Amino acid sequence: MSIARAARELYGWEELRDGQEEAVSALLGGRDVVAVLPTGAGKSAVYQLAGALREGMTIVVSPLIALQADQLAGLAETPHAPRGAMLNSTIGDRATEKLWQEIAADEVEFLFLAPEQLAKDDVLDRLSEVAIGLFVVDEAHCVASWGHDFRPDYLGLGDVRERLGHPPVVALTATAAAPVREEIVERLRMDDPLLVVRGVDRPNIDLDVRRFSEEAEKERQLREFVPTLPRPGLVYTSTRRDAERLTQSLRERGVRAETYHAGLSAKERRRTHEQFLDDEVDVVVATNAFGMGIDKPDVRFVVHAAVPESLDAYTQETGRAGRDGEPAQAVLFYRSEDLGIRKYFTTRTVDIEAVSRVYRALVKAGTPLRVRALAEKVGLPTRRVTGLVNLLVEAGVVAVDQKGATIIAVRRPKEAAALVREAAERRERIERSRLDVMRRYAETRDCRRRVLLSYFGDDRPESCGNCDTCRGGTAEEAGPDAADAPFPAGAEVDHVEWGRGSVVDVEDDRLTVFFGEQGYKVLQLAVVEERSLLTRVA
Repeated sequence: MSIARAARELYGWEELRDGQEEAVSALLGGRDVVAVLPTGAGKSAVYQLAGALREGMTIVVSPLIALQADQLAGLAETPHAPRGAMLNSTIGDRATEKLWQEIAADEVEFLFLAPEQLAKDDVLDRLSEVAIGLFVVDEAHCVASWGHDFRPDYLGLGDVRERLGHPPVVALTATAAAPVREEIVERLRMDDPLLVVRGVDRPNIDLDVRRFSEEAEKERQLREFVPTLPRPGLVYTSTRRDAERLTQSLRERGVRAETYHAGLSAKERRRTHEQFLDDEVDVVVATNAFGMGIDKPDVRFVVHAAVPESLDAYTQETGRAGRDGEPAQAVLFYRSEDLGIRKYFTTRTVDIEAVSRVYRALVKAGTPLRVRALAEKVGLPTRRVTGLVNLLVEAGVVAVDQKGATIIAVRRPKEAAALVREAAERRERIERSRLDVMRRYAETRDCRRRVLLSYFGDDRPESCGNCDTCRGGTAEEAGPDAADAPFPAGAEVDHVEWGRGSVVDVEDDRLTVFFGEQGYKVLQLAVVEERSLLTRVA
């Protein structure tokens, strides 16, 4: 059956969107795929079509049960679509065993589950007895330490894929700059993947940054501005307390507003989510806990009350506006001092004694230990031990797979702790450099959309005409000879001190370059040329 025919007959889709058929065709040919497509633009269609046309069951790894439920509901609403099922902690033992029987009988074509499930030996043992035709990693930026929502549970997916017979893998995400895409490929052990990047630009979203010097004035204007906007909309704050205060203020101004953050119960969060989807709430004021799984097409605005931690996160959050294609607004309320606060929270101190205890326990065990068992041995909270193990993994002395954590480079505990300190410092540099990129977006006088798209590798010479800098007349058309610059965007370079890097953005007088160990660096072109700091890599 052809891809187009399957789309019509199985799912009722008369036309495929840009990039979908290309990605599906590659997967049918056994090639791995990284697809960067905005939410609402058909990421699910890629794996649904490829999974239906490939032999074997499709495994869909998704980080949230709510996301799994939404994806499964989408399949169930299509009469001729293949059957799907969820495997997670919400179903009981009897239902789980029945599901395994159905899987063994080839009655399930799509299995949705969280990465935590794939860390269980019994789950992998049973899945290894089933023919797996496609391995899908949804929200794939969670795999990458450079991603804005890095999740350690995703680290073992490369091993899982090998244990399941190395099926073709498709990594799906809405936002991934070049460093994130590269790490996704490495972590998932992808073989010469096809890269499909579409729709980073959302021209219907007006981009605006409002700058302030005083926090009190910023808060006052925020409270007055949000009630004037067309609804529904989202407001993102940096703290739970700020979310609750702003919610109360909006209610006093007649806005049907609700708060959403991780400190609320699951029942409260679910109720707010449902009320927002059902148009019973005008504005949700939230921390970044209100994230993946939101698919409401008519969101008219996304306002950030404080600067987010990265341009990746900002793009994904603002991308929740205007999915119906109608005009929408993305407004950032910005104080440069807010970046200083963000940087303060990126400062990482490493408890060397605790690291040494965890390391010694793993050496003494001699066999893989799961985090919970390891936490019991060292007498520390499970969450804290998880963080220490992640640092040991980044330091290259510990590996984590479905069996648990194990030593891969035996060293003295002090040496291991020193490597962990270096890993923590590297992580701090990563997070601070991402804030520097966010600063550039917020403070640029150039076309704001051009700066954003350049970060994701989409270099466009023309100004957008739909952002505050274009309206203010400060944006200029990029020169036609940008590709002829000595270090054009996308070029691989070597720095005399920082090593190999990739040029992310080019302006008249400066370059933004990504270095694996240092993060993003802004270099003055005159200094680069005067001191011969960079050389092109052929």
